[in-house]
Amino acid sequence: MRDTHAYEDMNMDGGASPNNIEREEIDSVVIRFAGDSGDGMQLTGAQFTHSSAMVGNDLSTFPDFPAEIRAPAGSTYGVSGFQIHVASHDIMTPGDAPDVLIAMNPAALKTNVADLVDGGLLIVNEGAFTKGNLKKAGYEQNPLDDDTLAAYRLVKLDISKHTLAAVEPFDLGTKEALRSKNMWTLGLVLWLFGRDTKNTENWLGQKFAKKEVVRDSNIAALKAGHAYGETAEMPTGVHIYKVPKATLSPGTYRNVTGNEALAWGLVAASKLSELQLMLGSYPITPASTVLHALSRLKNFGVVTFQAEDEIAAVCAAIGASFGGSLGVTTTSGPGIALKAEAIGLAIMTELPLVVIDIQRGGPSTGLPTKTEQSDLFQAIYGRNGDAPLPVISASTPGECFFQAIEAVRLTTKYMTPVMLLTDGYLANGAEPWKIPSMADLTPFPVEFAGSDTPDFHPYIRDEATLSRIWPKPGTPGLEHRIGGIEKDRESGNISYEPENHHLMTKMRAQKIANIANDIPDLGIEEGEASGDLLIVGWGSTHGAIRQAVRRARKEGHRVSHAHLRHLNPMPKNTGELLRSFKRVIVPEMNNGMLVKILRGEYLVDAQGINKISGQPFKVSEIVSAIHDHLPNS
Repeated sequence: MRDTHAYEDMNMDGGASPNNIEREEIDSVVIRFAGDSGDGMQLTGAQFTHSSAMVGNDLSTFPDFPAEIRAPAGSTYGVSGFQIHVASHDIMTPGDAPDVLIAMNPAALKTNVADLVDGGLLIVNEGAFTKGNLKKAGYEQNPLDDDTLAAYRLVKLDISKHTLAAVEPFDLGTKEALRSKNMWTLGLVLWLFGRDTKNTENWLGQKFAKKEVVRDSNIAALKAGHAYGETAEMPTGVHIYKVPKATLSPGTYRNVTGNEALAWGLVAASKLSELQLMLGSYPITPASTVLHALSRLKNFGVVTFQAEDEIAAVCAAIGASFGGSLGVTTTSGPGIALKAEAIGLAIMTELPLVVIDIQRGGPSTGLPTKTEQSDLFQAIYGRNGDAPLPVISASTPGECFFQAIEAVRLTTKYMTPVMLLTDGYLANGAEPWKIPSMADLTPFPVEFAGSDTPDFHPYIRDEATLSRIWPKPGTPGLEHRIGGIEKDRESGNISYEPENHHLMTKMRAQKIANIANDIPDLGIEEGEASGDLLIVGWGSTHGAIRQAVRRARKEGHRVSHAHLRHLNPMPKNTGELLRSFKRVIVPEMNNGMLVKILRGEYLVDAQGINKISGQPFKVSEIVSAIHDHLPNS
């Protein structure tokens, strides 16, 4: 279950030895790396993340990819960013605004500088500020030569020139040599915040073990950037910093993204259920990395199948479940649309199936690399006929692990497809995650129907859950057929009887409703169980809402936070809790979906707070909404 790369695992009882240089101690910092999509900003941010984790900081990251696969170099819509919030205390978001911005070209500066806090540290690669690049970014004149950036602590460095000098011994062409400028930049920022280069050197050594020139030139650039910080005299007002180790519970931690946690959670669930895991998937952003992660876990008996299209992928997973395995399919919103008929087939046949929807901006192709929560209606209602299924969601990257297990528990216990919703923000974002012990996870081994089943037919039901039995094909005496045509409730044979269809539709709906008896009540995460204002969220809005509520409560407001993980059915006490507050608001990264469900189901006057920009909520945006919706405000 664990990636054994030592630089990614750390023990919170210890940490890296501190830098001996006298440093200004700060409790947190938000850093954003920004550059062209070919500048390696995601890799740079990821390596800074690993180094920060190794010294024991709490952290949260937000990679921001351009939607264009091959955007013209130097264009504003080709800018790639990576933001990381590093702290000596518990944090829940990657930060509202960067304290430090590293801009590798004019386009990166143009699209990001407005977010930088006043007085923030701005490091720019002035070597990229050529007339051509300035024109592509929409600058009429060079902002480095006037007072445009006077509000910030500006550090101008010709990173391109320094990189070429660092890798000169390797006889690389200029284009090839400049590919190492992200490593030079990383070396400088590692020095600025008291990290050494060892972790990244180890990573480069492993990744490019068979490409010695690439390995050695990148390591040389990394060390050169770090050495530049040690020897150069920084401008007045630019300090060197230290973020102390965070206080976290003892244990073995590693950085984890939501998609990595999903993959590991599915493997853990296959062991807890004693089923072989089979993933049928078709590549789609931002879900593809789940397929990549699971394909590397064959030693756990995982079978992965990259199908020719979304429909083939889900049908293969259904076939695996029919054969007695754990069928899983992963996709994003457009793929869910294509899979809808097959998901209906799994509902009619009452077979286990885990459908993971990692949401992105839509509709259609929409914003494929940007985050959104706009598939909720599709998840709950998006099939022909009366076809309910359980819908659950994850709220943090680490929680994706446990919600994957919950999805498998529900799908095997209730013999129904289960949809698990995450989004691009969770999929690509990272946080320190305490690796759980399998001994602490509750097994739920599946029992298949046996040859001694009396009066066998495939739709014999458990009286408590209403789930049907699961017979394995080939078991003597359990020969049967299932399919998409309605089945007789008594025999499992095809039936066109009107009364039977009515009863079977009600039966399938009641089976899903019964799940409410098997999930925890909706609890309060911050605040009391009654008050002036309740903030209800779901999915990746969790961190921003919780920090906003903490801030509002420090101001003396009677505000509370509840977060839904089970969206269909919802916890049994949801209505009672909503009615315990004078007002309810629902922040969502869509045009108002959960808020409509709550208003319709529980007849409460909930108000939606909507953001549909492809970007996650800022804490300040929710704080502002709280002030606007407090009674007598």
